[in-house]
Amino acid sequence: MNRFSKNMMCIILFGLMVMSAQNAHAYIDPGTGSYLLQILIASVVSGLFVIKMWWAKIKAFIFKNKPEKK
Repeated sequence: MNRFSKNMMCIILFGLMVMSAQNAHAYIDPGTGSYLLQILIASVVSGLFVIKMWWAKIKAFIFKNKPEKK
């Protein structure tokens, strides 16, 4: 069995386990929701910071084949 088929089998088994789960009768407390919101905000801000830091490289990559207008 090659690596791809093993990975695919694991994905299929995981999907079957998730689909066969019963109701958990659980809740997410406000602390967990607040933590997830902080993760989301931090991800967006850090992504914007990376774009700001690499803006010159991104711009050079996008416009490298276009001639300059004078």
